[in-house]
Amino acid sequence: MKHELKLYCDTTRLSDLRIFLSEILQNTSLSEIEQHQVTLAVDEVCANLIIHSHGCNGEEFIQIGVEKDAGLLKIEIRDSGEGFNITEYREPEINHVKKAKRKGGLGIILVKKIMDKIEFETSGKQNTCRLFKNLKSK
Repeated sequence: MKHELKLYCDTTRLSDLRIFLSEILQNTSLSEIEQHQVTLAVDEVCANLIIHSHGCNGEEFIQIGVEKDAGLLKIEIRDSGEGFNITEYREPEINHVKKAKRKGGLGIILVKKIMDKIEFETSGKQNTCRLFKNLKSK
């Protein structure tokens, strides 16, 4: 079964995303901690899109699709904002970030550590980020 959410590009709407994911993830074999981690990863990607690609323009939106199939959770995030290829992102050195006392810059590292696989594609003005998490057998 595929679940869909249309998320408007206002950071106050991220709570809608968390509720949407919570309802879906509680019916998986993921532990409560893993459910929170997956939610954090998706929240981070969507927050980055809302802020950096769409400039918090509440008229624009992101489409999120979640599908569970054959032991795999697939989350597809589609938008038409400025593209950012998460798979080509080069992680900053943690010590450099700490010394610079820079806010941010670590969220994508979390996404890469939490999810088992990440794909990114752009077709015309459509960007698609796919996040995958392996599910354990119940």
